[in-house]
Amino acid sequence: MKSISFLCSVFMITLCSSLLNAQIQVQTPEKNEIISSQIKNGQETMIWYALKGDTKIEIGKISTEITRNNKTVNVKTTVKMADKPDWIDETIAELPQLKPVKHTSFNTQRDMVLNFGKTVTGYYTDKTTNTKTEINEKVEGSFFDSNLYPQIIRWLPLKEGYKTDIAIFDYNPKASIGAMKAHVIDTQKGTFQNKEVWIISVTDDISNNAVKMAFYIDTKSNQMLKQEMDAGGRKMIMERIE
Repeated sequence: MKSISFLCSVFMITLCSSLLNAQIQVQTPEKNEIISSQIKNGQETMIWYALKGDTKIEIGKISTEITRNNKTVNVKTTVKMADKPDWIDETIAELPQLKPVKHTSFNTQRDMVLNFGKTVTGYYTDKTTNTKTEINEKVEGSFFDSNLYPQIIRWLPLKEGYKTDIAIFDYNPKASIGAMKAHVIDTQKGTFQNKEVWIISVTDDISNNAVKMAFYIDTKSNQMLKQEMDAGGRKMIMERIE
């Protein structure tokens, strides 16, 4: 009888675990909960700080410009740091599903171009070693460009306790190429600068879920007001300036 009881307990635990996992929807271009009307033209600038104890040390400024038309949305991010050339990332996605079209990234460490289709093509130039890698990879499944997912988070139907996974593609020449996920692990209501915000806790497979992030999104304007990052004790924050 004890064996039967034990087996029943194991079965119930497995069943409950399966049901819980089934409830977490994976957002993809083919099937998602993105609210297209929230994808709007706009521009924002955030100050990027490193935290050392209670002291904030400014690293630079990050400007994000979103431009949409009837067919596509373009998200361009420019990082400005003292005495260094601008770091520029740009991604283009089809509307309304946000199917990735192209991602370019140019900075002091690398140049990268990704063209999305049945295969991912382009190149990656490592400027520290002066080596160029041609990219031509067939990737299974449906996914978003990893450069877009921080924006996708604020276009989802956020509510208390909201959780979801976001299928993304990220290229790393030192690791396996392919689709992975970002994980919205919790959503809570809070306040920041006297404004009501959604505080969204996120990890992603890019960092093997080692980096913990929190996004503070204004519940009324849907603007990103703050981001927090904790990479094994190394903490950084980004705060929006008007």
